[in-house]
Amino acid sequence: MSVFQVTMKYILVTGGVISGIGKGIIASSVGTLLKSCGLHVTSIKIDPYINIDAGTFSPYEHGEVFVLDDGGEVDLDLGNYERFLDIRLTKDNNLTTGKIYLSVINKERRGDYLGKTVQVVPHITDAIQECVVRQAKVSVDDDGVEPQVCVIELGGTVGDIESMPFIEAFRQFQFKVKRENFCNIHVSLVPQPNATGEQKTKPTQNSVRELRGLGLSPDLIMCRCTTPLETAVKEKISMFCHVEPTQVICVQDVSSVYRVPLLLEEQGVVSYFCERLYLPVEMPPRKMLSKWKEMADRSDRLLERVCIALVGKYTKLADSYTSVIKALEHSALAINHKLEVTYIDSADLEPATQEEEPVKYHEAWQRLCSRRVGTWGFGVRGTEGKMLATNWARKQNKPFLGVCLGMQLAVCEFARNVLGWEDANSTEFNPETKHPVVIDMPEHNSGQMGGTMRLGKRRTIFTSANSVMRKLYGNVEFVDERHRHRFEVNRELKHHFEKKGFQFVGQDVKGERMEVIELDDHCYFVGVQYHPEFTSRPIKPSPPYFGLLLAAAGKLPGYLAKGCRLSPSKVFMVKITITKDCFLS
Repeated sequence: MSVFQVTMKYILVTGGVISGIGKGIIASSVGTLLKSCGLHVTSIKIDPYINIDAGTFSPYEHGEVFVLDDGGEVDLDLGNYERFLDIRLTKDNNLTTGKIYLSVINKERRGDYLGKTVQVVPHITDAIQECVVRQAKVSVDDDGVEPQVCVIELGGTVGDIESMPFIEAFRQFQFKVKRENFCNIHVSLVPQPNATGEQKTKPTQNSVRELRGLGLSPDLIMCRCTTPLETAVKEKISMFCHVEPTQVICVQDVSSVYRVPLLLEEQGVVSYFCERLYLPVEMPPRKMLSKWKEMADRSDRLLERVCIALVGKYTKLADSYTSVIKALEHSALAINHKLEVTYIDSADLEPATQEEEPVKYHEAWQRLCSRRVGTWGFGVRGTEGKMLATNWARKQNKPFLGVCLGMQLAVCEFARNVLGWEDANSTEFNPETKHPVVIDMPEHNSGQMGGTMRLGKRRTIFTSANSVMRKLYGNVEFVDERHRHRFEVNRELKHHFEKKGFQFVGQDVKGERMEVIELDDHCYFVGVQYHPEFTSRPIKPSPPYFGLLLAAAGKLPGYLAKGCRLSPSKVFMVKITITKDCFLS
């Protein structure tokens, strides 16, 4: 019982009516508000699926797989937590049903339960609570201080059979930690049918009724809606859901996610938490939130546009590239440009599509030729299309950034079309190629999928003082970035590339793995083996993406000439609408 005696404050965020309603952004915004008050805040995401982690998911299942410093492959919401709160989480900040059951089964096999019948209650529910309490104490800030508040997001919707053990665990948990240390935010949908234009409260009433029937009563009901809630609607939800009108928070659609913390603060969320949880906050966060307001205002005022073509395999679902889009947005905001992204399925660029669906083929190439380029993805599908797009960007001197597989395919494309190795390829796609320019890593276990890649934060050493990437990073000797790959560039062949101006300017600490490529005499042709988007922040854009946007806007040479100093208010404030293009792979 002693494990529950620490005065940690827990805020549970649940969702109702539909999934994908915005719980992650709301949980991140709540954490941002509390952190801006001077508190140390951590976050936990609970996913009720049986998978151990998100590593083997297709992006079409749950969106992108976000990678942490420790190599954890987790839900994309942890990326939101890191970006909003500017913290560093670990793999244990993402709990899944699979992780919980695996830990309980391992204990049972060891005999930890002394022959007892192992059941969902109490063994699974106890394991959930123990994991939450243990992980809530882990520092996520650079100062190493133990967090004071833990924001917990429970994935899915209330009523899902998969989430029942977690709901029951928190029903018990609220009494163990005492009422003054636990509160529940319920995020619900208030639809507004076009036929009537009337905001409907019944879905929220039913969702809250079901949650209360399971033993949890929401302290705040955050209503997602297209337009601000009418007073009568607020009062109706208050009456039928057993809360005060001030506890019904309107979260309408806004122009930028940067406005969500401001929206919550305007409705007294911080004051409520201070009173409800007895938080040691002396001053309101208004002044501390000034950077968020400034970012939101700037985002709304932007007139000049920069256009990016994102060439990939999973372009039908925007969540597949959440961190990439956020990194581009951070960089676009830094140079006072409005970002426009064109998604292009790489398979549509291939000759096979030209034969089968010529209209789709020509439309894809038309969209590509009016943009700058970037490429991502796993697996063989669409790889030829990515190489064709890379070839176009290289020949047309269009800004290009290749990330992970995008960098590997840039190597393959150069080998084929400049070095003359027509069958050059990755052994991932053609094990029999005579020119294996990308090869399997020795430690890769091909018989096991989950957790077998080169994962997490790794150090990259810059080998050239004149490297554009080194200058963009602040002229440092090395950088630490997050990786997620099974294959690597064949270092035995690198001298062939460098003779032709294709430079490997970044390597791992042993000089065995090629990490960064740059092409001589090109406006911006860069590839990175790591995923720089995972560490991009709103006020600290990722250098590779920042360089891409600068090149697309025609500002990179001037930026480098000035010693990589940027003065947005003086340099980039343009009062006319212009379209610039670039390519991301």
